[in-house]
Parts: sequence; structure tokens; C-alpha cells
Amino acid sequence: MKKRWTERLGFLMLYLAGILVLFFLGVILFDIFIKGVGILSWKFLSQPPRMGMTEGGIFPAIMGTFMVSIITVIFAVPLGMFAAIYLNEYAQPGKITRLIRLAIRNLSGVPSIVYGLFGVVVFVQMFRFGTSVLSAGLTLGLLTLPWTITACEEALKTVPKSYREGALALGATKWHAIRTNVLPYAIPGMMTGVILGLSRAAGETAPILFTGAAFFLPHLPKSLFDQFMALPYHLYILATQHHAIEKVRPIAYGTALVLLALILLLNLSAIWVRYRYRQKMRG
Repeated sequence: MKKRWTERLGFLMLYLAGILVLFFLGVILFDIFIKGVGILSWKFLSQPPRMGMTEGGIFPAIMGTFMVSIITVIFAVPLGMFAAIYLNEYAQPGKITRLIRLAIRNLSGVPSIVYGLFGVVVFVQMFRFGTSVLSAGLTLGLLTLPWTITACEEALKTVPKSYREGALALGATKWHAIRTNVLPYAIPGMMTGVILGLSRAAGETAPILFTGAAFFLPHLPKSLFDQFMALPYHLYILATQHHAIEKVRPIAYGTALVLLALILLLNLSAIWVRYRYRQKMRG
């Protein structure tokens, strides 16, 4: 009887904690939506900023965020997936492997501003990419890489060992067994982790603050070695550093709403990818 009441009390506390978190999240989202939806229009989404960002739209910031995200995906996703496959399928258990995993877990918790400073030293100065789209994208790729490796490795661990052993027993090579019997079942979890990591990177300000984001740039970058505008940094400037904060506050709320919509779209795409792959596997 005592254990039953203890269990009920525990579940009640979990429910209350979840409801409290959802309540505050709902209040924040409702406030941003109410104050930002009024400024949303096709002109706001398709025009560059004008008059010191007090007029116009956020099109360069949207495209800058998109370009940086593409570079992040190209850099982090293949490297993270292959590293996860090596650690889970090929690496021998031992101190070195445990040390590598420990380093990856620790890197996942490093503040993003540290990655930004590292990106300045390595990509901006050492490789001489300058403050550019390429430097910012590679820095965000490094930020996303530990998350990607961890998510992909956990997805691979969910595939039963019998799938690998059955393929090997039939004469398949280890890579063939992984490619045909493991990856198809692990891809949904791997893609979900990758997309969620990308959504986190898309909302980061500190790494791009030092590596390529521009304060005011009303045109699109002409190459990967040019500076760019980005939604997170644009929002930061409008909310804290602008000379007329009250005047641009509606634009700041509209920018925040667009950024939240972008991250929500990425999260929904992760759910859709997982659902489609599960349906395919069941079929």
C-alpha cells in the first residue's frame, strides 16, 4: 500500500512538472506570437532591411541562416555518422574507446561561445577563411558534431545484434551487414538526432558572432568567403544593441517568430522522417 501511494505521488510530481514547463513555454510562445504576427507579410520576408534596420524585411538574414545551415549539414552529418558507425561497429572495447566517448560527451556540454572562439582561431585566422559564411558554417558544424555522433551511435545501439550475426552467418562482409541489416533500421533515429542538432545550431548566436555574422548587410553574400546576416544575430542586435530599440521592437518580435517557425519546421521534419522510415520498415 505504501509503495502504491509513493508511486502515485511520484507520477503526480512528474505530471505537475510537465504541466508547469508547458505552461511557461506556452506563455512565452503566445507572447511572441501576439506581438510578432502583426508585422509578418510577404514584404517582411522577401525584402532586405533599410534605414538602419528600422524598415524593410529580413530576407538576407533568412538566406544567411539557410546558407550556414547547409554548410553545417555538409560538414557535420557525414563525419558524425561515419564516426558513430566506427565507434559502435568497429572500435574494440577498451580504455581508448571509452576515452573517446567521454571526450565526445564532454564536448556536447561545452558552451557555444567557446566554439565561436575556437572557430576564430582555426577557420578565420589559421585557415584564413576570414569572417565568412564558410567559417561560421564550419564552426556550427563542430558545435553539432558531438551531438550528431552521440545521437547516431545511440540509434545504432537500438538495432539487435542478431541482425548483424544473421548477415555474417550467411557470408556477408561486415560492412555489407551494416549497410543492409543495420543502417536501414537505425536511419530514423540517426536522422532525427541530426535534424534536432541542426535546429539547435540554427538558433545559436555566439559561434557566428565572431566568425562571420554582420551587423547590417542589406544584400546577400556573393561567395562563401563573404560576411552574412543571420536570424539569431539579427534578433540579438534588434533586442539589445540597436540605437532605437523601441522603434524596432515589432521587427524583433517578427524575427523571433520566424526563427521559432524555422526551428519548429526542422523538428517536425525530424518527426516526419522517423514516421516515414518506420512505415517503410513495417511495409
